[in-house]
Order: sequence, then C-alpha cells, then structure tokens
Amino acid sequence: MLNILAAQLAPTTPSNITVDYLVVAGGGGSNIAPSTPSGGSGAGGLRCTVTASGGSPGTVESALSLSFATNYAVTVGAGGAGNNTDNGVTNPGVASSFSTISSTGGGRGDYGVGNAGVGGSGGGGRFTANGAAGTANQGFAGGNAGGSSGNQGSGGGGGASSVGANGTSTNGGNGGAGVATSITGSSVTYAGGGGGSTFNGGTVGSGGAGGGGNGGTGGTPGASGTVNTGGGAGGTGSTSPGTAGNGGSGVVILRYSSAYTITIGAGLTGTESSPSGGYKRATITAGTGNVSWA
Repeated sequence: MLNILAAQLAPTTPSNITVDYLVVAGGGGSNIAPSTPSGGSGAGGLRCTVTASGGSPGTVESALSLSFATNYAVTVGAGGAGNNTDNGVTNPGVASSFSTISSTGGGRGDYGVGNAGVGGSGGGGRFTANGAAGTANQGFAGGNAGGSSGNQGSGGGGGASSVGANGTSTNGGNGGAGVATSITGSSVTYAGGGGGSTFNGGTVGSGGAGGGGNGGTGGTPGASGTVNTGGGAGGTGSTSPGTAGNGGSGVVILRYSSAYTITIGAGLTGTESSPSGGYKRATITAGTGNVSWA
C-alpha cells in the first residue's frame, strides 16, 4: 500500500520541453558599383516567439514542443561578404535555422551589375531602380533609388520592422528599423537594414536600428552590419576605395525552463545563461551543429 502511494506522489518527468526561439539570418553585404552608388543591403530575416517576427503580418510565432535527449539542428548564417569588384558576384546573407524554423538571408543592395536582391529583408535600389521585396513574417522591402541626377541617393535596405527609406537626388535613404525582442530578459534590437549611399556628397542613409551599417559616399565606403544582429551593410559610393561592407552575421537564441540544461554540440559556438525568471537562454553565435536537452 505504501509503495503504491509513493508512486502516486512521485513527480513525473515530462516527455517534452517547450522552447521559445529567436532565429535571425545574416544580413546582405555591400558592393562597389561601376558608376553609381550602390543600394543599402537588407537585414536577415527574423522569426521570434517572444515578440513579433519581422515583416508583415509580423505575428508572434508559436514555441516548439521538443523531445528530450534528441538532437535538433542549428545553423547560424554568416553575413554576405562585401564585393569589391564589378564582376557580378552576389552576396546575400546566409539563412539561419533551428529545428523546423528557417530565416532567409538579407538581400544585397542594387549595384548595377546585379539588381537589388529579394531576401529576409530586401536590398535597396540604385540610380533609377526600385528596391527588392522582403519575406512575409521575416522582413520588409528595400527603398527605391532617388534617380539619375545630383547625388543619386540610393534606397536603404529593408529591416525587420519597416521598409528601407527611398533615396532622393540629394540623400541616401535610411535603412529600415529592426525588431526589439526581450527573449534574453532585456530588450535588444536585431535585423536593421543598411543605409543608402550617395555619389559624392549630400547625406548618406543611416543604418536601421538593429545593426544596420551606414551608407557611404565618395571616398567613404559603406559600413558593415553589426555581428550577430543580422544587420545589412550600408551602400557604397561609386568612387569609394577600400573594402565594401559585410553583412552582420545572424544569431539563434533559445529560451526554456531553468529546470533543464542544453548541450551545444560540436560545430556550434554558444553559451547557456544562468537561470533568471524561471528560464535559461542559450545564445548561439556561429556554426552548424546540433543541440539537445536533458
């Protein structure tokens, strides 16, 4: 009788663990344009269960119910590499993923040899071209170019929470803003678009909040997106020397009950936080590999 009662009172181990996620892809890289300033590059796509995902409709996604002692694949996408020659090399950001969730890399800014790229968020246009589209529930479109006269301001890259601003004949468009999320316990903004550039003068576009790089002009190259934010690189002025900006790499952040511990497998760079507010968080900043819980 006592054994039966003890069995009834003993705690039961759940068969699944609930995991919230933030999955941000790498932002698009910048390009040296042959004779005009290049567009700002788009931010990496952003999907999240704690606050709104990027793009439209920007819904809060559902947490995953996962099994213990089971491997789940993670990839953190690199930012697109800056292209320093007029050779048509494309440089969108690289997708990030966790289990069944994938975010699309940011689109490159328009640089003449290649049009603005569709991505998690789209790249900005240059000269007389329009920006490219973003991806639903991940990011917004890039801005349109300001035309063929004056400083030929290019469009800003799209961000997770807003479109890139249009360029004007004088100024480059600002990059679209990213999304602020509190999955780590503090509000941090990710996936801002890169600012649009100008030919030589005027005002360059500012990078969007969330790691977007500022645009460049004349002898000043566009800035790189911030590492582990998915920020897009700023567009580069056509006479700029040196190195075009790189997109910011992505990040995967996982939140789960503090009663459990994650194993971050070989090939991944990441850390698990101390318990706080009933949760632990694993922040994975690079690589491809598996995670599991016990």
